[in-house]
Amino acid sequence: MEAVVFPGQGAQRRGMGRELFDAFPSLTEQASDVLGYSVRELCVADPERRLRSTEYTQPALFVVGALAHLKWQEETGRSAAYFAGHSVGEYTALHAAGAFGFETGLRLVQRRGLLMSQAEGGGMAAVLGLGAGELTELLREGGFVSLALANDNTPDQQVVSGAAHEIDALEAYLSERGVRGVRLNVSGAFHSPLMRPAQEAFAAYVRDFTLGDPETPVISNVTARPHPPGGTAELLVRQISSAVRWTESVRHLLDLGVEEFTELGGSVVAKLVRQIREAHRTDADASGLPPAAPAAPVRPEPAAPAARSAPPAAPAALGSAVFRERLGLRHSYAAGGMYRGIASPAMVVRLARAGMLGFLGTGGLTPEAVEERILQVRRELREGEPFGVNFLADHDDPAAERRVAEMLMRRGVTVVEAAAFIGMTPALVLYRARGMHRGPDGAPRCAHRIVAKVSRPEVAGAFMAPPPGKVVDGLLREGAITGEQAELVRQVPMSHDITVEADSGGHTDGGIATVMLPAMLGLRRQAQRSHDYAEPLCMGLAGGLGTPEAVAAAFMLGADYVLTGSVNQCTVEADTSDAVKDMLQTIDIQDTGYAPAGDMFEMGARVQVLRKGVFFPTRANKLYALYQHHDGLDDLPAKTRALLERSYFHRTFDEIWTEVREHYRAKGQPEVTDKAERQPKVKMALVFRWYFAYSARLALTGQDGDKVNFQIHTGPALGAFNQWVKGTACESWRARHADAIGLMLMEGAAEHIAAACESWGGTSRFAPAEERALAART
Repeated sequence: MEAVVFPGQGAQRRGMGRELFDAFPSLTEQASDVLGYSVRELCVADPERRLRSTEYTQPALFVVGALAHLKWQEETGRSAAYFAGHSVGEYTALHAAGAFGFETGLRLVQRRGLLMSQAEGGGMAAVLGLGAGELTELLREGGFVSLALANDNTPDQQVVSGAAHEIDALEAYLSERGVRGVRLNVSGAFHSPLMRPAQEAFAAYVRDFTLGDPETPVISNVTARPHPPGGTAELLVRQISSAVRWTESVRHLLDLGVEEFTELGGSVVAKLVRQIREAHRTDADASGLPPAAPAAPVRPEPAAPAARSAPPAAPAALGSAVFRERLGLRHSYAAGGMYRGIASPAMVVRLARAGMLGFLGTGGLTPEAVEERILQVRRELREGEPFGVNFLADHDDPAAERRVAEMLMRRGVTVVEAAAFIGMTPALVLYRARGMHRGPDGAPRCAHRIVAKVSRPEVAGAFMAPPPGKVVDGLLREGAITGEQAELVRQVPMSHDITVEADSGGHTDGGIATVMLPAMLGLRRQAQRSHDYAEPLCMGLAGGLGTPEAVAAAFMLGADYVLTGSVNQCTVEADTSDAVKDMLQTIDIQDTGYAPAGDMFEMGARVQVLRKGVFFPTRANKLYALYQHHDGLDDLPAKTRALLERSYFHRTFDEIWTEVREHYRAKGQPEVTDKAERQPKVKMALVFRWYFAYSARLALTGQDGDKVNFQIHTGPALGAFNQWVKGTACESWRARHADAIGLMLMEGAAEHIAAACESWGGTSRFAPAEERALAART
């Protein structure tokens, strides 16, 4: 079996293509017409020394590679079983495989080269003698957090990309450690996040072209797997800022049974292939097993058969088209808002630009801080790019909840994630009703979308029903909504989109996904049938989603979308301390435990938290046990009180009480502490609650000296993710980005589903929500 491969930038040389231009004069003339200069003169003579410039190099390599493929076909009569290309060589591979014509490919490469040549302030360096995992660890130790692995060329040759000053510093750092690094003569930080502006401009340009699917499988640089149907344009756009996963691409071809590699248009990648093949053979000999693809430097191989006759399903096709269209998404994927604003504006923006839904974290933040974060997101996103805001129930202060709802509407937030609600409150109903208007056909239209997060059937049922009549009537009487809004909101559910939350990080009821989701889907069918909603209800799944297999299982259970949490907590964008991220990136699935929830301490609600390396869960549970068995602080044994003040709180109860009293007075709620002065049990609860705020604050700031008291909300999904990416670039949180994780999980899930369906002798098909709604009605 033979694979044809094409080189990327670096393979150019003066004199290249001379015989090809003579063999194909009409195509050579066509290329010169498109480019506006003589491609023959550029490649053969290069009189103005432009062949080294990115703007000219990339079109030249495409033309020479395309003509070389034509000549190879004519001379040998052979057809490749697979194609692959390094960086810009992937365009040549896709053209050779029939995805687009010669002129289209040339115009794409010309614009790509121009945009990349305009990138400034970046640099690249080749690092020899280290694998991707070793280099990632070295970068982490040296504090080079902004540098990215741009090319994994061979098992011991990597290319690093990033800001020029960081590349300069890296050269010295490597030299001190006896590692050979070679600065590359490029103007930009190619294949790194610094190329985002070029990527966005290229994405706008690509929209004017219709790109087909390759007729012969082409290995993508981004995924190291064959291009899926409908994925050509998306993967080429992503390639500009994504790593070139060449080592894994070649290993995958070897696993597929490729025995012969033929390089056309240069003599660079053939050398890389030989090195990879030798390492692959050595790995197989050492294990005594057939060689298997190693963990990927950007996205690991999902657990699925390596060889498939059919390409994987497109990630963007997973889940419900109704959900995607309703919320303006490309993928049926969302990331939940996390406590204390850990789901930062930067995280939400990255997800939005990738066509996924991010919810801005708000828990524990003041309304003013939340408002500023909303404004920050709006400044960075273009019109129409999707985002949401976490909207938490406030069981202690309904008036504060109402003020938050008013602020969300004032700032034009049209999507919220309703969390911790156990009933439909006036504030939540107000938000829903204020977004109601009548469409041209007279039917209700919903401008305000609520994505409800639920873990109990009765709460799910409330969200799938119209809002309570008494609450609507109350809002109407006070003039908060109009008569038309009151009429229309009674015709729709509180939420069209329900997220079933199984066992997860943070607040959790510890539910089991395989039990909860089928039961909730049954409730959804009943609600759709009972109310005959014109617009279908969609149901997503959250909790435990840390690997492609888990995401695939969610969709195969019937989820319309998935929502992740813990895996996003250990990313560059997560707004928590580096100390916390360093701890989280090492955990396994057994390293979490349960503790009381500080905001619902007296109710006995639980959160799932990190237990590895900290005392917080043990101490928090001890506090709850003391609260249950004692009537007040004065009732505590003297030794217990001394232990709490010395080891848990690092201050006396009296000092804590002073802080608590000042806090509630600043909030305009002095009646809370007045009541506590009269009721010792209430006072004890408030003092113990202080510990939860204190421990969360310690973790968020990464305060030295009291790490054992860190309160870190997380679930075992992060441990599963850590094991999945172990030994890859993503082992370090400094290489993890929320949008990339989302795409990794969705791509892996699509491949896993396609492989599973193929092994069952069927195809991957999921009934869309509108079909299920119709079935429910009949």
